[in-house]
Amino acid sequence: MDDSLELEVHDLEVPVLTGIYSEETHLPQPLRISIGVQLEAPAHYAPDTPLSASKNYLDLKRAATTALPPGVHFTLIEGVADHIADTLFLQDRRVRRVTVKIVKLAIAEAGESIGITLVRHRR
Repeated sequence: MDDSLELEVHDLEVPVLTGIYSEETHLPQPLRISIGVQLEAPAHYAPDTPLSASKNYLDLKRAATTALPPGVHFTLIEGVADHIADTLFLQDRRVRRVTVKIVKLAIAEAGESIGITLVRHRR
């Protein structure tokens, strides 16, 4: 079995143009986005191991924020998740798997979490 490292960023609140209903298509709606990235891991992380042996957590955050194209309307939140996964695969060849969880905050009526989790593997 190969060793791996899972990097995670949870609960980013990001306004995104998404939705299929007329009331959803004019303004960005808030999404709560969490991302997990599985990387190939070296045999050992010593105290002086450089960042290049891992991945910057901010890359995950940027994939869900500034890497989303401004002004683009995603019909489905699945498309948002796919864009985030594609961005992370393109950034780093060591990325083996990307998990993106998206919760649509605007449709919650009693604090429930309604959304999707997309898991993509490098092909």
